[in-house]
Amino acid sequence: MTEDLGAQVRSELFKRKMSQTELAKMVGISNAYLSDIIRGNKSGPKAQERVKHIRKILDI
Repeated sequence: MTEDLGAQVRSELFKRKMSQTELAKMVGISNAYLSDIIRGNKSGPKAQERVKHIRKILDI
């Protein structure tokens, strides 16, 4: 799932001409934390809530 999430997020960001920093601001987290979530370094309950929010924002 992690690689899939990372690929989906990168693809959507590219399509929307949006930066990872912009997405992090929309989610309300730091760019570093977003990067950790996307790479699978964070997987706890809070991170899973953030994943849901990211998927909703990007419609993936």
